[in-house]
Amino acid sequence: QVQLVETGGGLVQAGGSLRLSCAASGRTFSSYAVAWFRQDPGKEREFVASISWNGGSTYYVDSVKGRFTISRDNAKNTVYLQMNSLKPEDTGVYYCAARIIGAIGWGLMDEYDYWGQGTQVTVSS
Repeated sequence: QVQLVETGGGLVQAGGSLRLSCAASGRTFSSYAVAWFRQDPGKEREFVASISWNGGSTYYVDSVKGRFTISRDNAKNTVYLQMNSLKPEDTGVYYCAARIIGAIGWGLMDEYDYWGQGTQVTVSS
């Protein structure tokens, strides 16, 4: 069993930056692919970025390419999402998810086995 805890959310002005962290319990976390999703009230949860078990592969939704960077430190059982040049449309609850398979998938929610509780990100204009 893996438990995921997201931190680092908050209120920031447009153009600002935040770094989210996803801390995991469990010795096997380092073998899992991990993704970030986000959800605005009234909207479906959407894929943001994913990273393979060793960090060798990453994948981003087009709207965040060049602004967000996903990374991981397996020694610390933590995955990060560095968010720069934030826009109001980046607002939402950000969720960390992990899948038992180490390779990144296609960005589908069903591919992921474990989920965190989420952290709120609010970008003001």
